[in-house]
Amino acid sequence: MGKLIRAITGDGTIVAYALDATDMVQRAVDIHQTSAVVTAALGRLLTAASMMGVMLKGKDDSITLRVKADGPAGTLLAVSDSEGNTKGYVENPVVEIPLNTAGKLDVGAAVGHHGTLQVLKDLNLKEPYVGHTPIVSGEIAEDITQYLATSEQVPSVCALGVLVNPDLSVRVAGGFIIQLLPFADEAAIEKLEQNIKHVPAVTTAMDAGQTPEDLVRQALDGFSVEILDERTAGYVCDCSRERVENALRSMGETELRAMIAEQGGAEVVCHFCGQKYQFNVPELKGLITPK
Repeated sequence: MGKLIRAITGDGTIVAYALDATDMVQRAVDIHQTSAVVTAALGRLLTAASMMGVMLKGKDDSITLRVKADGPAGTLLAVSDSEGNTKGYVENPVVEIPLNTAGKLDVGAAVGHHGTLQVLKDLNLKEPYVGHTPIVSGEIAEDITQYLATSEQVPSVCALGVLVNPDLSVRVAGGFIIQLLPFADEAAIEKLEQNIKHVPAVTTAMDAGQTPEDLVRQALDGFSVEILDERTAGYVCDCSRERVENALRSMGETELRAMIAEQGGAEVVCHFCGQKYQFNVPELKGLITPK
């Protein structure tokens, strides 16, 4: 489980979130068997979703980040609850492309440079909130920053990173989101901008042993910082046989009878964790709602 913290400056003008997502992203790799560049892309999205999940107000609220662009990785999806626990999925888990000009994993090329970031918030209202912004770079962090600034009108700095070992395991993963509150003055804004210019890459800092709290204090150097809370967050799938039954039932009698006739049963596999659910003919018949 990773450590996720939430902090605020003493003057109440800046709020910050930071997460060590190493275990979370490793769990995603174990499930989806991703190649290195896809691990970096999905890991960044999971990290962002976790921190944005903690921004939600309601205990039962959830947030879904969907990146759909023109890169070979296809659609990437990350879902978080309000505690920062996530689950994710990628359409094409194995993508092999050359390193970028800096000699690093080319996440932007794997994700694509043209497409959309969709953010869906389930706030337990009649309809979910849905926001869309165009992909900026496909590097995920810049796309999240753009979304927060344009769709939510919150000036933000988002930094995300995943460092992958030669054996494809996750060495470190994490990130931070810094947000300016409406009453931040020009001096605070300028100081934050100067700080961000000198903050090392997330993976560099974490590989050197820095914690989420260290990341926040470095980004907010010169500010009084109060840690509001810290919690553990991990990769958690909440699928269950009951949920799968409800999904099958919602397909309707015609589809279920066709499944019985053509397949003699059904196997449903969870996209997020790989759990398989088997249903025989009597079980499928039991899901048909009498008219």
